[in-house]
Amino acid sequence: MMAKATLKERQDKRFINKETQTAAKYLRRLEELSGAPDDIEPFYNALKRIYVDMKSVETENKTIGTYCVMTPPELIYAAGAVPVKLCSGNYTAFSIGDDIAPRDACPLVKAIAGFKQTGLMPVYEDCSMMVIPITCDCKKKIAGMLADKFNTVTLHIPAKRDDIDIEMFTDQLYDLMEKLEDVTGNAVTYESLSEGFRKVGYAQYELSEFIRLKKQMPYLIRGSHAMAILNAASYMPADVWGKALHKVNKSLEKNIAEKKTVTSKKLPRILLTGSPIVFPNIKIPLLIEEMGGIVAGDETCMGERGMWDPAVITDNSFDGMMRALANRSLRPCPCPTFADNSQRIYRLKQLIKENRIQGVIYHVLRGCLVYDFEYKRIEEELGKLDIPVIRLESDYNEEDIEQLRIRIEAFIELIKLKQAPERITTVRKSF
Repeated sequence: MMAKATLKERQDKRFINKETQTAAKYLRRLEELSGAPDDIEPFYNALKRIYVDMKSVETENKTIGTYCVMTPPELIYAAGAVPVKLCSGNYTAFSIGDDIAPRDACPLVKAIAGFKQTGLMPVYEDCSMMVIPITCDCKKKIAGMLADKFNTVTLHIPAKRDDIDIEMFTDQLYDLMEKLEDVTGNAVTYESLSEGFRKVGYAQYELSEFIRLKKQMPYLIRGSHAMAILNAASYMPADVWGKALHKVNKSLEKNIAEKKTVTSKKLPRILLTGSPIVFPNIKIPLLIEEMGGIVAGDETCMGERGMWDPAVITDNSFDGMMRALANRSLRPCPCPTFADNSQRIYRLKQLIKENRIQGVIYHVLRGCLVYDFEYKRIEEELGKLDIPVIRLESDYNEEDIEQLRIRIEAFIELIKLKQAPERITTVRKSF
């Protein structure tokens, strides 16, 4: 019995050491990357707190784990709790989940399974409830797996977004509200829901200002730093995150006045889309910027998409606010889980135009079929715009870094040649 306990202790220690070392390494790479804005430390500290210091979210309120942007945070704040996004890019948890989940399950799901199996991450263990929107088959099975240990609620995402689908989703939000009230002991009232809208709305406003500043030319911030800021939103209350982002925005505005930029070079502007890129698995944006590109746009659900669309209230009643949450969760969302992905195509084209994108990297987590399935159509649509696109399939391990580096470097060179046809002529003459 003592031997078994000692073995478990050694296994737990190895998990913690590997997990914290990996997270610390990627935080160092972010810190060493030039061009970080002033006042970025609170976001680094939030990521460090969860993945290096192994602590839970800094709040006195109960936390509710969420696994998708389709869970409305306003409703959780209205119940007096704090939402925490628990999708993770953790390699150590993924390697453990690899022995639990099926071979072809995506790394994100395997990481969730790994954290559940170890029970060592406070940010998971301290959650009073888990809310899981069913956006793919793997999420459905994960919901069943987590229900063995946690109080778990599922939200069934419809394939369409017609009025009847919105009605059904609104009913699910009312059911979720009752469960949140049971867990927190707080009634969701008109006033508390309004306050939830205010908190999230403030964060969304600061995000809109941040995105506006990020579009400036020359560059004011690198995409890797922007992605760290957006990932940190998963582990900070919305009002705290919004206040910290306000300071970053002010520092970026100051940089404009002082003509202080990340670089004077015209770096190829890359849009990242596809499967979520979640800390600490941020090797792709770091490789893009280490190879001479810049992540000018991020369409992934852990990036700008997560808080981009504010809820629009057309009816000031309580029911009107609940319907606004249902509408915001489904109608503008470009997630490929929906049968009609024309909205996703439109959003990508919009981002390409607004951010002056010169190339698109389509990221696919191995086993993530919903994103992989639609790559061909997106490649065709972007081809009509003469925008080069490359599909990068990756896992949470680091064994594919050199392969990814070579492909990313070649893609960036292709964009450079495309933007400077005179260089092509020079190259041809040299042969």
